[in-house]
Amino acid sequence: MKGDYQDLVDEISALLGAPATLENRDFRLIAFGAHDSDDDLAMDPVRTRSILTRQSTAAVRSWFEGFGIARATGPVRIPAAPEAGVFRGRICLPVRYRGIVQGYVWLLDRDPGPGPAVLEAAMEVAERIGVLLAAEAKAGADLSREFLAVLTAGRGGQRDMAVAALRVALGAGADGLHAVVCVAPWAGEAPASVPGAAAMCVAPWPWPGRETDAPEPGSASGQAPGTKAASGAASADGQALGVLVRLRSADVLTPAVALATRLLQPGGQHPGRPTAGIGEPRRGLTTLADAWAEASAGARSAAAQPRLGPVAQWSDIGPYRMLAALSADPADDPATRALLSPAHRELARTAEVFLDSAGQAGRAAAALGIHRQTLYYRLARVEQLTGLDLDEGEDRLLLHMALKAARLYG
Repeated sequence: MKGDYQDLVDEISALLGAPATLENRDFRLIAFGAHDSDDDLAMDPVRTRSILTRQSTAAVRSWFEGFGIARATGPVRIPAAPEAGVFRGRICLPVRYRGIVQGYVWLLDRDPGPGPAVLEAAMEVAERIGVLLAAEAKAGADLSREFLAVLTAGRGGQRDMAVAALRVALGAGADGLHAVVCVAPWAGEAPASVPGAAAMCVAPWPWPGRETDAPEPGSASGQAPGTKAASGAASADGQALGVLVRLRSADVLTPAVALATRLLQPGGQHPGRPTAGIGEPRRGLTTLADAWAEASAGARSAAAQPRLGPVAQWSDIGPYRMLAALSADPADDPATRALLSPAHRELARTAEVFLDSAGQAGRAAAALGIHRQTLYYRLARVEQLTGLDLDEGEDRLLLHMALKAARLYG
């Protein structure tokens, strides 16, 4: 398919005597013609960035769309704007299929520019590109539907049917090595394309929301477990983006990490500050639902504990692996209920830092920036509120689990 796009872009470049660039309707680069000019102005910052990063910025997209290219049915001339990094004017050939814009072919304008007959011939090539893009979009929608079914189907025959359908949709690479990435929260539809993604879908996000940029416990402005900040939370009935990534080795998750990092960049379809999780690599498709649960737990843990993120691998989230698997609605333990109320946030934070420090008072006091005697006083208050003995291992375990669960689900 990419070879077909390149051939058609080269055909337009030859017709118009200028290097052409093809982007999808999300302004992601698909193919570009060779640039052999000695004129440095022909490679202005906008075109250079599009080729090097394979996408345009939201500001550039908004500026070009202001000329009506999404509604146009013929070539659109766009003047130069040096203040925006556009040193040369553009000709945009909208790529449409059955009246729906599928992408854009861009060319640098010149004086004299191409005549009507040549532009009409180029638009005929653009129509052929539109047919290919529409077919690819339909295939992507089918793949997204099958991938979503695998992630959300119940165990048994329903999941077996979903796996079989996804295997057909993925083709030869279906039984290879994959990782599942979760980006949450996510607003809107899945991107039309992301380099490195074998399949994408938007899936229900099962956990209640919380602020994703809360500081670490022990930092100068750290929040206590279970407290929420004012913005950036995802609702319980929100959604997340699931991505299937092919891997060469189970020991090298770099492709998945790079893809997740790219999706978290500002300007994406996500509210607030999202996080991402990556499940353990799987060979084949039968356990992708388990990988999705792991990736979801990673994203949730990265939101709860910023030191784990913004991209957290399942293997690196420690106790949150167990807490995430237990329940999305942890038990309200009577011993810790009072401590976790808003009135005792500072005491809860003190207890968490103390337990994170393996009960070493010196380390905990230093992390909190308080005198050791102040630490002892606060810990005594924790024991009074909870009825727990912090010299007892099981009491410490109960309190530590309650504090981490409050951070994960609070």
